[in-house]
Amino acid sequence: MSWSVLVLSGVLEAVWATALGRSDGLSRPGPSAVFLAALALSMAGLAYAMRDLPVGTAYAVWVGIGAVLTVTYAMATGAESVSVVKVLLLAGIVGCVVGLKVLH
Repeated sequence: MSWSVLVLSGVLEAVWATALGRSDGLSRPGPSAVFLAALALSMAGLAYAMRDLPVGTAYAVWVGIGAVLTVTYAMATGAESVSVVKVLLLAGIVGCVVGLKVLH
């Protein structure tokens, strides 16, 4: 259960990071509300997962999922350029996250 919650929390990290970027310094109410809600849920999920998982592993997986999804979304929407090197580096992060799960 902790791993499922951790993955969902990582997804919510990407949601709040993207919403924060769209909030224009927290001056836009809609994206700001999404940011705050996703942030609270993401942190709560991370805290829950850390009850059963080591802090370092949980945090690395959470950050990895959030970072990969945030960059992937930005590339898919055209907000960030796509390159072979970026895709390979993102694949490396995914591989490391999977490796942490396998070794746990």
